[in-house]
Amino acid sequence: TGRIDKSYPTVCGHTGPVLDIEWCPHNDHVIASGSEDCTVMVWQVPEGGLVQPLTEPVVVLEGHSKRVGIIAWHPSTRNVLLSAGCDNVVLIWNVGTGEELYRLEGMHPDLIYSVSWSRDGSRFCTACKDKSVRVIDPRRGTVLLEKERAHEGARPMRAIFLADGKIFTTGFSRMSERQLALWDTENLEEPMGLQELDSSNGALLPFYDPDTNVVYVCGKGDSSIRYFEITEEPPYIHFLNTFTSKEPQRGMGWMPKRGLDVSKCEIAR
Repeated sequence: TGRIDKSYPTVCGHTGPVLDIEWCPHNDHVIASGSEDCTVMVWQVPEGGLVQPLTEPVVVLEGHSKRVGIIAWHPSTRNVLLSAGCDNVVLIWNVGTGEELYRLEGMHPDLIYSVSWSRDGSRFCTACKDKSVRVIDPRRGTVLLEKERAHEGARPMRAIFLADGKIFTTGFSRMSERQLALWDTENLEEPMGLQELDSSNGALLPFYDPDTNVVYVCGKGDSSIRYFEITEEPPYIHFLNTFTSKEPQRGMGWMPKRGLDVSKCEIAR
């Protein structure tokens, strides 16, 4: 069932609820967490796993004035971590020294819903409550591209970078129908592809696999996971299949690829 023994040791150092966690892509034993207590903490999990509760973080990163809802490790550079808070500020940290490398403020007039690094880590894209998707160069501290009203609806949207530099977004139409869209960063006027799914009210969360160019789309409260292949040919977003579960989803996350059963042709879990 995936249930864990209630007495299993935990990582507990924040003074408020934890809102986001992410394993470091460069070190299997390092995990970062963002919390309602306005801090980001980085933890070193012992090699054999936890045998007792972990209460001492390796480093505490303090720079946000409101809760930290998003964290994202840099895809190619060790010890670089991005955090985005409800203060509408994006911070980029050197985890090794605990110092703030870049503070990006004044770019988002409202709550940041999602952040996604480009494959090479030179840029990242954000989805904001003001309905805009932005592409930002953190070193120059500038917004390179901005698409206003990427989705017309008022509900939350998400944006992720794909391997080839295109951007995939999920959101809502003006009539509150859930949508998927694919954008070419060379021309953000109109989406390359736009699909409407249904009229459920759970925000859609996209999970992208660059190896297969497949996007898995989950929704909080849904009991299905849809997946789509992104290709170079129209209509660009190709529906593959739907996985249906008995229970509604409450949260989603990837398992590392090396845990997959390749003998059964398993491509994601």
